[in-house]
Amino acid sequence: MLYSLHVKNLALIKEQEIEFSKGLNILTGETGAGKSVVIGSVNLALGGKADAGLIRTGEEYALVELVFGLENEAQRKLLEAMDIQPDEDGTVVIQRKLMQGRSVSKVCGENVTARQLKDISNILINIHGQNDHQELLHKNKHLEILDEYCMDDLKNLPAQLKENLRVLEDIREKLDETSMDENSRMREQELLEFEVSEISDAELVAGEDEQLETRYHKMVNSRKISEAAGVALSMTGSGESEESASDMIGRAVRELSSVSSYDSELEDLLSQLSDVENLLTDFNHSLSGYISDLEFDDEEFHTVEDRLNVINHLKDKYGGSIEAVLLELSRKQERLDTLSDLDAHRNKLQAELKAQEEKVLLLCKKISDIRKKASKGLEKKLTEALIDLNFLDVRFEISIKSDENSVTSKGYDSVEFMISTNPGEDLRPLEKIASGGELSRIMLALKTVVADKDDISTLIFDEIDAGISGKTAWKVSKKLGELSREHQIICITHLPQIAAMADEHFMIEKGLSDGRTVTNIYALSEEASIGELARLLGGDKITDAVVQNAQEMRNEALESKKS
Repeated sequence: MLYSLHVKNLALIKEQEIEFSKGLNILTGETGAGKSVVIGSVNLALGGKADAGLIRTGEEYALVELVFGLENEAQRKLLEAMDIQPDEDGTVVIQRKLMQGRSVSKVCGENVTARQLKDISNILINIHGQNDHQELLHKNKHLEILDEYCMDDLKNLPAQLKENLRVLEDIREKLDETSMDENSRMREQELLEFEVSEISDAELVAGEDEQLETRYHKMVNSRKISEAAGVALSMTGSGESEESASDMIGRAVRELSSVSSYDSELEDLLSQLSDVENLLTDFNHSLSGYISDLEFDDEEFHTVEDRLNVINHLKDKYGGSIEAVLLELSRKQERLDTLSDLDAHRNKLQAELKAQEEKVLLLCKKISDIRKKASKGLEKKLTEALIDLNFLDVRFEISIKSDENSVTSKGYDSVEFMISTNPGEDLRPLEKIASGGELSRIMLALKTVVADKDDISTLIFDEIDAGISGKTAWKVSKKLGELSREHQIICITHLPQIAAMADEHFMIEKGLSDGRTVTNIYALSEEASIGELARLLGGDKITDAVVQNAQEMRNEALESKKS
């Protein structure tokens, strides 16, 4: 559930915090008081479009913070799958800071993208905006609602269908590639034969180029290497010069050896110097051998150079490495084999295409069968919910038409809600019969039915009461009260019938602070709530009769909640 909403420097809100309760939370206020800003701030925190114009004049930033409490283990697992780690007590803090030109969003202290916020919000909360019921006029929404209702039965079938459609499209593309005339096929085949032969004849070995480069570099610089190594040997090797390092160290060893018997400390020093002499002797021997092996003949040099030219040419033409060239050889050989027996390849792809099409259609049928079975349950539950919402003589059916020639990632079904709200009237598409007020009630009925099928515990309704009044308003109020038994409901309303059902009643009103207009939000006591109900009921003047009427309305709502 949503524990609290904290807003700072947003539009007319200087700084406000609302602590919501379980059950039905009602927000009321005069037109223009800023009720839409409350819902807007929630949307903003959950990844809605950010507009720097929302920042309160004179301030550098706006801040919105939502604190949720997880209601079930399913929510926790979904968040953890997104690398979001709630607190041990299940608290999830979502914060968005809006600045000029940018915004920063965090969940549980970690930065997240707007896309991630959207995904997270779909786990925690469901928001019904003022015009969302208009979505019911679009058939695509009907399919979405039905699938949401039967999601437990569909399981991973939609994902399987999407993957198999991708495979089907790949096969179709390969089949399209086989559509060519004989001249085009021959030209491509001749080119491939040349390229395959060019690469194969080179007999490339992985890593060969690196070894050759090392040898080539050594050969090119052999004269410099030989001269430097020779100078080094003349300076260190015995007999190479009159004052070589070896001769001088040998003389030093002999001098110390002649006197070492006179002092034990000299014996240690002599031992160290003897080790140096042995190391230098080994070094000179290795360096002398290196110089002997440094002699290259021209034939070997040209062989290495020619081999490198061949390899580099192939790398430039077919890939940046020998591995890439060999991979390209494999691809070209496969394509050459295909062209060499194109008819057989085409027949093989056609067989694969037919098998894959049958697999896709089978998945579509499984999905369609589940939808058709679930639609009967949804029809029954929705009809009952509509009757509760003062549709006295209503018939509701879900039309599902299947077309194997119109397969999409959602299957091959076309879903449309059909309704009749008057006795004797035929069922007609929802878009052709329902008024604005009727759409609002139908959407509420759908939310009520579908809410039992998901793990979302918090629902927000922004003026779900549009276009209704009187007895119908009472019906809507009772339905919200019923829904709030198992869910947290936050509802903005203008109707006293709905406000009377509140478990927690908040007032939104404009005021002045330091000479500037601000929006204030605060919880109402029971007495103050009755006063607000009277304001919603009455005109300019609140009489005792209006207050008494408000009290009776509240009492009736409380009795309804008990029952």
